[in-house]
Amino acid sequence: MTRVTYRAIRVWQRDLDTFLRLWKTESWWPTIEPLLYLSSLGFGLGVYITRLSNGLSFLEFIAPAFVATTAMFAASFECMFSSFVRMEFQRTFDAILATPLTIEEVIAGEILWGMTRGVFAAVSVLFVISLFGLVHSPWALLTPLVAVVEGLMFASVAMIITAIVPAIDAFNYYITLGITPMFLFSAVFFPLDRLPQIAQTIAWVSPLTHAVYVQRSLILGQISWNLVWSVLWIAFLALIAFNVSLVLMRRRLIK
Repeated sequence: MTRVTYRAIRVWQRDLDTFLRLWKTESWWPTIEPLLYLSSLGFGLGVYITRLSNGLSFLEFIAPAFVATTAMFAASFECMFSSFVRMEFQRTFDAILATPLTIEEVIAGEILWGMTRGVFAAVSVLFVISLFGLVHSPWALLTPLVAVVEGLMFASVAMIITAIVPAIDAFNYYITLGITPMFLFSAVFFPLDRLPQIAQTIAWVSPLTHAVYVQRSLILGQISWNLVWSVLWIAFLALIAFNVSLVLMRRRLIK
């Protein structure tokens, strides 16, 4: 496999330049969507829920989780729909490959940009929940670093899906069977100890569960060494997914 070099940054820079031209329409949703969730669930449903078993209010419990989930959605959608459009419809990849850049560098640049969108989304949500007084610890300043690892992982997985789907509509399978179950069963809306033991074990395999756990712990100031293991698990999955995505995208692009 061709080694990825610093030139992958040029692809990232190209995507950044495009984003900056469209930032007025591209940057608002990471803050608006969490506001809707916080309003409907936290201030709506949360009124009817007493303190959870861990002593937190429902709003305090779900708000930090949105830092992780929004990063997942942003990184995934960027490296699925946006990358697919650049690859198949706009033929941007073909144009870039006419330069000295390799396929692996193009894909690595795309993944780095997906990761960046994830970090931007996470920071945006962190800012929003801080306005509601839901950030309880200076450890929350580390959440962007966790979002880097999480964003890299989900962007890489999304690029794997992009490499194998026959058409853009096929992304719905991954969203329905992958992203949505993680969103619903990764301790975003309720503690995992409410689930049967087998379900808890399965849930802890999910990278989103670990991302939610780390972000919630940092924002609430619940620090332990278990956070390190969760970050390492996400990083391990990111390393595997990143390399697999390079192989599969090379196969697709050279057909």
